[in-house]
Amino acid sequence: MYGIKSFEIRKISSKNSITMPDLVVIEEPLEIRLGHGEAYNRQQKNIFVTMRTPTGHDFELALGFLFSENIVTTFQDILSIHYCKDAGTQEQQNIVRVELKPEVFFDFQRFERNFYATSSCGICGKASIESIQIQCSILPKNDCRVTAEFIQSLPKILNEKQIFFQHTGGLHAAAIFSPTRGGTEGKLVLLREDIGRHNALDKVIGAAFQQDLLPFTGSVLLMSSRASFELIQKAAMARISIMACMGSPSSLAIETARELGLTLIGFLREETFNIYSGEERIIA
Repeated sequence: MYGIKSFEIRKISSKNSITMPDLVVIEEPLEIRLGHGEAYNRQQKNIFVTMRTPTGHDFELALGFLFSENIVTTFQDILSIHYCKDAGTQEQQNIVRVELKPEVFFDFQRFERNFYATSSCGICGKASIESIQIQCSILPKNDCRVTAEFIQSLPKILNEKQIFFQHTGGLHAAAIFSPTRGGTEGKLVLLREDIGRHNALDKVIGAAFQQDLLPFTGSVLLMSSRASFELIQKAAMARISIMACMGSPSSLAIETARELGLTLIGFLREETFNIYSGEERIIA
C-alpha cells in the first residue's frame, strides 16, 4: 500500500523473541512551490516544506494549505498544479508546483510575515487571533446543532474508516461530517490521513476546495489529535462550525475558538467529552 513501508523487526515479549515484518507509515518531505505573475514575467517562490505521508493526496494538501493561508479563495484562481520535473524527464513526487492565474495577485512579503508569525514558538496570542478575525467573520450560533450522542458516535466511525491507521497505528486523521436535520445522525463527507495533524486537515480542506464544497458551515470536523491554534485557524478559514478532537486543546486554541464562535470539543470518547467553547450547538 502506498504510504506504508515494511521493516523486519525483533518483537520481544515476556514469553519469547521473534523476528517478524512490521508495517510503518512513510514520512517524506513535500515542498510547495508557487508560480505567479503575468505571462511574460512569471515568478516562482518556494513557500512551504512539510513532512507528510505520501498517501496520494499531495495536491489536496498543497491546495488546502494555500486556501487556509488565504493565498487562494476559489479553485478558479488555479491555472495548474503538478509535480515538478527534473531536467524535463524525471518526475519528483516530493515537489508540487501550483500555478496561479496571471490576474491573481500574490503578496509574498505579506504571506511571509503572517506565516512565520503564526508558526513560530513565540507568537503573540492577541495579535494572532486578531489576524484571523480580519479574514474570518464570527460564525453564527444558529448554523448547526447536534446531539451529544451524535458527537459520541464519531470516534467509532473514524476508527472503522482509518485504513492507514489500521495497518500502522501511526497516522492522524481529519474527517468532515454533515449532520442531518435534528443533529442526531450525520454523513461522512471526507476523511484524510497523514503523519501530521495539520497536513490531514489541509488534505480535507484541499479536497473540498477542488470539489467546490467550501464553506463547511454547519459541518462537524473530527480530529484524531489534540487541538492547537493552527488547527483552529484552518477550521475557521473553512467556516467549520464544530471541531471535535480526541486529545486536549491548548489555551490559545480555546481562546481563538471562543473569539470566532467555533464550538470546540476535546478529550472525545464514546462515553464522554469536554466542551471548551460554543456549547449552545450541542444538545445535551
